Amino acid sequence: MMDKRVPPLEQLRRRIAGEVVSLFNDRSRGEAPVIRRPAESWFGPDSVTWGVHGDVTAMMVGGVASLLLQMLHPKVLAGVWDHSNFRADMHGRLRRTARFIATTTYAAESDAQAAIARVRAIHAKVSGTLPDGTPYVADDPRLLAWVHVTETWSFLAASLRYGRKRLSAAEQDRYFAEMARVGHALGADPVPTDRRGAEALIATMRPELRVDERTREVSRLVLEQRPKNPLAQPAQALVMQAGVDLLPGWARSMQGLGGGTTLGAPLVRAGTLGVARTLRWAFG
Repeated sequence: MMDKRVPPLEQLRRRIAGEVVSLFNDRSRGEAPVIRRPAESWFGPDSVTWGVHGDVTAMMVGGVASLLLQMLHPKVLAGVWDHSNFRADMHGRLRRTARFIATTTYAAESDAQAAIARVRAIHAKVSGTLPDGTPYVADDPRLLAWVHVTETWSFLAASLRYGRKRLSAAEQDRYFAEMARVGHALGADPVPTDRRGAEALIATMRPELRVDERTREVSRLVLEQRPKNPLAQPAQALVMQAGVDLLPGWARSMQGLGGGTTLGAPLVRAGTLGVARTLRWAFG
C-alpha cells in the first residue's frame, strides 16, 4: 500500500532500491545487506576497491562477463558442473558470489576471513575428472588464479565503461594490487598486482580454454536469468547483453557470441548507462 505521506518520486526511489537489494539477499533465509565497516574492513573507503565494487550496475555487468570467462576453463567448468546445483538455482549462485564480494570488500576483517574460510573448505572437498579422464581439484592454485583474474579484470572493465568515476592508470593498477589480498587468501597463484600482469595471465592461460556443450549450457543459463518482477526484466536483459559486450572478442567468438548483442553495442552501452544513472539515483 502506498504511503500518501511519502512523495511519489521518493516511493519510486525506494522501490527500485528495494528490488535491487532483494536480488543480492535471500530474504527467505533472513539475509540482510552486508553492513559497511569503514574502520574494520580490509580496504576502507579510500581504496579503489570500495569505489569499483560500490557501483551496482558495473558489478552486475562485470559479474556476468566474469562467469562467462571463467567457464571457458574446462576444469573450472567441471568443478561447478559436477559439484553444485547451479542448473536449478543459477540466481542463487550469482547471489552468493555477490554476497562474498560484498563481505570481503566492505564487512569487518573477521567476517571477510570467515567468508574466505568457508569457500576454501568447500574447495577442499571438490575434485573429479574431466570427460577425457583428466583429474582436477578445485583448490588448484592455478585454477583459483584464473577465477580471480577473470573476476577482477571484468569488474574493472565494467567500472571503466559504466562507473561513475574515471580511473587513472595508476588507480587501475592499485585495484589489482588491493584485490591481490583476496586472491592470496583464497590460495590463488599467481596473483597479478597490476593491469598488465592481469592481462598477461589471461593471455598465458588462453591455450587451456575450451568450449563444449556444457560450456554453452552454462552460458545459456546465465544469460537467460530473469528477475521475478516483470518490471525489472528489461533492465536485467540489458545488463546480460552488456556483460556479453564486455567480453574480449576472442571470448565472444569461443562462446558462439561473436555477433555480440542483439541490440548492437552502441544501443546496449547507452541503455546500460541509463540503468546505471537510475540506480545511482535510487541508492543516493
